[in-house]
This record gives sequence, structure tokens and C-alpha cells, in this order.
Amino acid sequence: MRFKFPIIIIDEDFRSENTSGLGIRSLVQPIEDEGMEVLGVTSYGDLTSFVQQQSRASCFILSIDDEEFSDDRAEDTLAQLRAFVGELRHRNQYIPIFLYGETRTSSHIPNDILRELHGFIHMFEDTPEFIARYVVREAKAYIRALPPPFFRALVDYAADGSYSWHCPGHSGGVAFLKSPVGHMFHQFFGENMLRADVCSSVEELGQLLDHTGPVAESEANAARIFHADHLFFVTNGTSTSNKIVWNSTVVPGDVVIVDRNCHKSVLHSIIMTGAIPVFLMPTRNNYGIIGPIPRSEFDWENIQKKIAANPFITDKNAKPRLLTITQSTYDGVMYNVEEIKQELDGKIDGLLFDEAWLPHASFHDFYGDFHAMGQDRQRCKESLVFSTQSTHKLLAGISQASQILVQDAENYSLDKELFNEAYLMHTSTSPQYSIIASCDVAAAMMEPPGGTALVQESIAEAMEFRRAMRNVDEAWGEDWWFKVWGPDELAEEGMGPYEDWTLRANERWHGFGNLADGFNMLDPIKATILTPGLDVDGQFAEVGIPACILTKYLSEHGIVVEKTGLYSFFIMFTIGITKGRWNTLVTELQQFKDCYDTNMQLWRCMPEFLENNRRYEGMGLRDLCHQIHQMYAQYNIARLTTDMYMSDLTPAMRPGDAWSKMAHREVDRVPIEELEGRITAMLVTPYPPGIPLLIPGERFNKTCVEYLRFASHFNERFPGFETYIHGLVKEVKDGKTHYSIDCVRE
Repeated sequence: MRFKFPIIIIDEDFRSENTSGLGIRSLVQPIEDEGMEVLGVTSYGDLTSFVQQQSRASCFILSIDDEEFSDDRAEDTLAQLRAFVGELRHRNQYIPIFLYGETRTSSHIPNDILRELHGFIHMFEDTPEFIARYVVREAKAYIRALPPPFFRALVDYAADGSYSWHCPGHSGGVAFLKSPVGHMFHQFFGENMLRADVCSSVEELGQLLDHTGPVAESEANAARIFHADHLFFVTNGTSTSNKIVWNSTVVPGDVVIVDRNCHKSVLHSIIMTGAIPVFLMPTRNNYGIIGPIPRSEFDWENIQKKIAANPFITDKNAKPRLLTITQSTYDGVMYNVEEIKQELDGKIDGLLFDEAWLPHASFHDFYGDFHAMGQDRQRCKESLVFSTQSTHKLLAGISQASQILVQDAENYSLDKELFNEAYLMHTSTSPQYSIIASCDVAAAMMEPPGGTALVQESIAEAMEFRRAMRNVDEAWGEDWWFKVWGPDELAEEGMGPYEDWTLRANERWHGFGNLADGFNMLDPIKATILTPGLDVDGQFAEVGIPACILTKYLSEHGIVVEKTGLYSFFIMFTIGITKGRWNTLVTELQQFKDCYDTNMQLWRCMPEFLENNRRYEGMGLRDLCHQIHQMYAQYNIARLTTDMYMSDLTPAMRPGDAWSKMAHREVDRVPIEELEGRITAMLVTPYPPGIPLLIPGERFNKTCVEYLRFASHFNERFPGFETYIHGLVKEVKDGKTHYSIDCVRE
């Protein structure tokens, strides 16, 4: 299968009719005769931007002709050459680089540049055909070495042209061509994706389920890159990765220590395994941003007190089987993993760090000890360390691409055969091979120095965005603007030291109170934008801009954000974010401000929204913001949600037992007004933030009921901005809307 990676020639005379131009162009045709494309340019342009072309190239040929090395230009030419080669090697260690000169030789080039080269071309000492073969050989060798093991095998199989007699039934896409709509599908996704959609009977691709062949080679390669002892690709998301780890470790009755700010997949794991959870409580500020679990919660003495207080744990000396911590939170708050390992090593059998939002951290020194595994990191003596990562969230995996990383302890190693039994319980026997390939490629992309450069660029773009937002704020002066949640001081350029991003005790910007020194850090690539109307103390201003309206506006203008809160929304600077994207966001925020300040009619600034929600006919943007803002203030919703999540929720049943009641339909559908004191059989999860409020077996308290009552009133009054709460059942009877939740029958 032929991939398009042109050979790039950089020569200011490339299009000239002088000797240098004619000489370098005489090389183009022989290269093209060898089946390679050539791209000729006359200058480096912006070095950083141009070097990014390395991902599309197979080779660079750089000119050093006589004019460029004349007495008045030699110094500038060398400086530019050194800068270009340095930027190139910063991102790509292996791409071939050739220098081309008429009379100049290696004696004119400093050694720091020479050692990065693959060769030196003198056009008039050999025929163009010979030189072309020499260059093309190196370029093709580079391209052949690019794909990691599984992706290479999949490409070879798709290009082989074998007839498919196995599932899936579309037989390499042929079935789609027999139907008009199927033909449309085939054109949209393309031949390669469909030819590569194969089943596990293709022996040359290996097996995901028993980790053999190219799959095993790729998992081992990824383990090396991510500094893990073992690594397993998972094709149905980190939700499944978490469940695999839990099923491999936890059985009914086991004590587990769990971050209350955990993903619902962890709570599903508690239910499925029959474990008894002991929760560590995170902090929370009045913006609705969930903060870190205080360092004191991890003290073994405090964990023992929680175990002793749990009514369902009969053996108060039972050793917990697993700790699960969200690393990092949605908004980017991370923990110092080494402190947690030192505190709990040997006291808990396994330490699981849910790093769905942090797979990039091990590739840059900026993140220090604030991630689970890294080069030369100290092992636990007794406890296995697990990390589950969504390569599709921050890296280049496609949706559902995930992986499980394992670090052995000094005195205990993972039994891969036993672990794989849990893996088989949750993995399809018909995995999507394009997801496996994306896991493979996403790992290969992070191989240093390229991976380090990608993370560096993500941080740099995030910092530039933060500075740009502050510059706009300063330009507006006393007028309102949006703020990006983060430390009060930013480095004037670059990213600054990681210490600038550590959360210090009682700093007002974060609002999490008396945090331990050096235990938590904010990831700068996670940007939470705050809208006017609410401060960190939970005080409402006279006017405000609810984020739900702003993000509806942004969506209608081509910008879709990750998460929307009351007065905040969240974006991520992944390795795919560019200057164009975040500059467009800043521009659209400016446009929103203009629309708000002039109270522009919704039919003009949000026509699609108004088309679907005629209730707001004739209303201006500022009027709509004011109405929702008033209702938020009336219910004091910031403090209500904070109190709700921080309230004491006493377990009345084991989660697994409450789920059993639901499975056997021993439940009542209880209206909101009658919920207080009842035991939920369901996960109750408000969005945002998508963090479960109650889990099966817990009782509704007064604060939780007040919030549900607010949500039902809000949804009725402001259609189009409904608060979604998983577990809340909406039913229309006799023309009226009723809300209820399934509770254990009394």
C-alpha cells in the first residue's frame, strides 16, 4: 500500500534558471521515476510551522549553495540551518536529512549539524539517477520503519487482496456496494477502513483475546513507551478497562477504598463485584468544580477509622483489596502519586489510578510525580499499581481506544494468565481492529522525542490561550469578560515551572481550602472558562451569564465544548489543538459579548436554537441570560450543589444488594416529593458534572431532594436548557410531567 510522504527540497533557487536551480531540479524527475513525490520550496518560512511538515515528509534535502555561504551571509545561513535541523530533530529523530551543495562540503558545516545528517549530495559528481536512488532508498527505509507492529500487519493484510470468507458480513465492504445507501456509506468511510474491518480468525494479525502475534508485539511496544511492565489494549473504553481491573482483583465482600469523585464505571464495578466501598471525600468549590481529596484522607489511620465506622464491614481488620483514585479530575486536578504509594504500599493490595484524562503526563518532565508510571519511578514493595488510560481522550486514539498499564511490585508480580480471565469477561470476541490499530499508533506517536514535543506544544498552546484571554480582559478594563480558572500569576512566556501550577493552601483562586503543600497540581492543558455572575464564595452578582446559554451559542457557531457547568465550561488542549482553533474560540467569545451587550434578538444570534424553542420568541440574549441567572440565584444553586455533594450520605444497604432489588423489580417509582429517607436502587447522576450523587443503597437526604426539586422546576421553565439527571424518570400523565426515582421497596 503506497503512502504519500513527499521528499521536501528547500532551496531558494528551486524555481530559478541559474546553475543551482537547474541542478537541483534535475534531481526531481529521477526521484519521481522511482515512485516518490517531490515538494520543492524556496525558503524555510516560519521555522516552527514548517518543521511541523515533518509528519508529512519522508526526507528533507537542504541547499547550501555558494551564494548562501558568501561572506556576508554565511553566519545567517548557518544559524538558520542549525535552527531548522534542531527544530526538526526536536520532533523527529529518524527522518533522513541531506545537504545539497555545488562546491561546499562537510568541512564547511559545524559538527553539531553534521551529526544529524544522513548524507551530503554533490550533484555533479554522480548522475541524478544514482543520487535519486540513494535518497529514495533512505526515504523508503524511513517510511517502512514508521508503522508499529499491529498497524503494519493490518496494512499488509488489507493490501494483500485476499478474498474474505469470514465475518463481518460486509466482506471487506463489498456488501455495501449492493445498496444505494450502502454505497454512500462505503464512499464516506473509504475502502481501507472496510478492508481492515476483519474478525479474529485472521491468524496473521494475532489475537487480542490471548495477546499473541502482532497484537502482543504492539502491547509490549506500548508498555515500553509508557514505562509499564505490562500493557493491555482495550477496545471499548476506559469504563471497561476499570471493570477489568476490578474483576481481576475484587470479589463479593471485599473492602475497597474509592474516590467519591469517581467515574460511574467504578461504581458499576462496585455493584458487579459485590464489594463494600469506603469513600474518600473530595473538596469542591462554589463554581461547581470538584477538587482533590485532602491529603489527610489518605492517612492510613483515617482510612482505618472509616472502615471501623462502616456498618457492613464485619472484619474491621480486613485488608482493602483495591484503592481507586481519579487522576486527574475532569478539570485537571492531579495528585502526587508517589506520596500515595509511600503511604499505602502494602496496606492495600492494588492501587488503581483512573488516568482516563492523563495519558500524556509521562512524556513530559513538567508533570513530575503527578502520574502513575514513568521512567525510573520507584516501585511499591508489595502493592501492584494499575493505570487505566483513555488514549482517545488526550492522545490520538479513535473513540473507545483505551489501555490498562500495570507496574509490578518488588515482591509481587502480575499473573498475566489469571488477569486475562477478567479481561475475557469484558472484551468482545469480535473486537474492532481499527481501534486496536489506533491504540498501537497512538502509543508509537508518543515515542520520544516526538511525543515529548507533542505534549510540549499542547502545554504551550494552552498557555498562549490563557495569556490571550487575560490580555483581552485587560483591554476591556472595567467592562466584563471571561476568565480562565487557574493560578493568579502566569509566566510571561513559556509554561514556567510546574511549581507555578501546584495548589497551595487557602488560595482564593481554587477555593478548595487548606490543601497540603505539594500534594496537588493543576494540569494547564485543561482549561475551565468562568462566565460572569458567580464568585468562588458562591455569591451571585446582580447580572450574570449562565454557561448553558453561552455554550448553546458557541455550538451554533461551530464550537463544541467538552463540559458545561453553571457558570463555567471546559475545553482541553489535546495534541490535536491548533492556534486556529483557540483563536477562533476567543473571537467567538468576543462576538457573544457584543450580542449580549446589545441584547441582540435570539432570532438573529441563535436562529437554530430559536427554531426548536419557540417559547423564547421575541426575547433578546441578555434577557434570556437574566431570567436563568435570576432562577439560579433564587434557589442559591451554587451553594445547594456544593452542600449536596459534600453532605453525609450514610449507606443503608450494600450497593450490590440494592442493585439486586432493582434487578428483581422489588422497587417503587417514588415521586421527588416523597424521596427523603428512601433508599435508591439506581445511580443518581446529575450532568454536569457527570459524577454520581448517590449510589444504590444510599438514602436521599433533604439537600438531595431540594436539588431534584430545583431541577424539575428548571426543566419545566427553560426547555432547551434541561438539566439531565441519570436515574431521574420523566413521565407525562394526564398532560402533566412527573419526575420520580426507583427506590428499594419498603
